[in-house]
Amino acid sequence: MSKAIGQGWRKDPRATQRLIMDRLATGLSLTATAILVLALVSILWTLLWNGLAGLSIAALLHPMGPPGSNGGLANAIIGSLIQTAVALLIATPVGLGCGIYLSEFGNGSRFAMAVRFVSDVLLSAPSILIGLFVYLVLVAPFGHFSGFAGSVALAILAVPIIVRTTEDMLRLVPVAMREAGSALGAAHWRVVLFLCLRSAAPGVLTGILLALARVSGETAPLLFTSLGNQNWSFSLDKPMASLPIAIYQYAGASYDDWVRLAWTGALLVTFGVLGINIIVRFGFRSKQS
Repeated sequence: MSKAIGQGWRKDPRATQRLIMDRLATGLSLTATAILVLALVSILWTLLWNGLAGLSIAALLHPMGPPGSNGGLANAIIGSLIQTAVALLIATPVGLGCGIYLSEFGNGSRFAMAVRFVSDVLLSAPSILIGLFVYLVLVAPFGHFSGFAGSVALAILAVPIIVRTTEDMLRLVPVAMREAGSALGAAHWRVVLFLCLRSAAPGVLTGILLALARVSGETAPLLFTSLGNQNWSFSLDKPMASLPIAIYQYAGASYDDWVRLAWTGALLVTFGVLGINIIVRFGFRSKQS
């Protein structure tokens, strides 16, 4: 019986065509996957091969310096951490507030539609355009670059990611939970903050970490705002060093030690972002499920 069915399948031209197309689509999908994996492995291998050559105690503890001075990336690492932390402190409450409004209080109003549209535009806006805007607002009027301007530029890039994630996660909260809170006599804002937001906390935190991964490697906005600094600088009112700018400055240099430090900085940024993504993918999977 099964042999007869198989012979009938082979005799049917439409079935044969579907089988060929299925195998062709499967082969193309596997080929695309292999190309993507090979590209990623090639990038990581290149970073490891070149970045580990310059990774040393001096690179992690010494500030940037002139060629041949045994300089490092310590001030750039600290500057990146400071600017990214300030950017998240600015972007997180703004993004959470906008996301909560769009999900719980907008109710399809024109203002909510306008806020969502602006958020979507910012989500796809080129980072260099954000840097130019912040330059015109916070750098040119005051006549000097600053770490705070760099943090604001990074915050603008992070806000739409947090807004979209917060809105989507809150919409996944069951309506029965909202109704239960209202039935107990709680005000709507209490239901949102203490029930819905708490239930969606893992997903919201995932969005914040994704925003952190998004902005931690940005170079273009910082070129127009914080500019960079060869020395230690902890003041947000002055130019501040950062890893992306250090990589940009050192990568095209004709000095071997600077080129090695550029690869080391790229290695640190890449594996920092990779670590954040691993935490997002696996660290919160059990909580979301």
